Amino acid sequence: MLEHGGNLRAAAQRYERDDWVDLSTGINPWGYPAPALPPDAWHRLPEPDPGLAAAACAWYRAPALLPVAGTQAAIQALPRLRPPSRVVVAAPSYAEHAHHWGRHGHSLRQVAYADLEGAVDSCEVLVVCNPNNPTGATISAPQLRAWAARLARRGGWLVVDEAFGDTAPGLSVAAGSGQPGLIVLRSVGKFFGLAGLRLGFVGAHPALLAELADLLGPWSVSGPAQTVARAALEDRTWQDQTQTRLLLAGEHMRALLGAHGIAASGTPLFHWWPHAQPEAFHEHLARQGIWCRLFTQAARGIRLGLPANDDEWRRLACALENWSEG
Repeated sequence: MLEHGGNLRAAAQRYERDDWVDLSTGINPWGYPAPALPPDAWHRLPEPDPGLAAAACAWYRAPALLPVAGTQAAIQALPRLRPPSRVVVAAPSYAEHAHHWGRHGHSLRQVAYADLEGAVDSCEVLVVCNPNNPTGATISAPQLRAWAARLARRGGWLVVDEAFGDTAPGLSVAAGSGQPGLIVLRSVGKFFGLAGLRLGFVGAHPALLAELADLLGPWSVSGPAQTVARAALEDRTWQDQTQTRLLLAGEHMRALLGAHGIAASGTPLFHWWPHAQPEAFHEHLARQGIWCRLFTQAARGIRLGLPANDDEWRRLACALENWSEG
């Protein structure tokens, strides 16, 4: 399996400490407070709740959505729904996309975001993260819709992973996902801070959603996950307050990094920057009990999520100061 953030058990074992500030993911540290669950959430087989799909469609402004066991489930399944195709995955980005498209007989190329326009007409499938994970790069919605139309004319797909799209709704193309050729992935794990639910949504043409549902099989999303997610997706007060809170926290992080000469890009939920010695920086933070995300390949650099409280902000500020002083 590929390496991801959130692997605190490995960090604790390696550094022999358990007082970690975990900034290794882009998950909202102030996640939605899960409500108490009714007994039947545990005892009944988890048949699909139409109220969950309706709440998701309202929040994501999509015509139809298929709940899945995290967007990871769709990332692994979609390559199995096409014959061998020429596939372009934007790079650098979430590594699971290229990993799985490369395992099912497809011809895979990874292309830099700046060069995607020139690659659209030489592939049948184009995969982008928008905003991108980990760099925060973005592509406008009109550009994405134009690419989707060009691909659809020859039976192709544009797959847009909007896992970090909740804080930038103007970038979303979920509203057009009912048309052939456009597939949109959404996650409740990031903005809602509910990564443990393993719940996401796929927006696509109804025929493709039916194929995907058949491939994933029955009961793919647990009853408790459906109950908690529906409450979160229907809670407009919490959503509005969280948007404001995350935007302010993101600005605070950008200012803190800037004060130490770090020009970072990203989203309110995470910040990334290229680094000449990311291994050394990662080690420096780890020795002070701060777990960040280290990238050693194409996105060579560091990514930080958000601290959860004032003490964590102070610990990060102190670690950055010590690094600056050498």
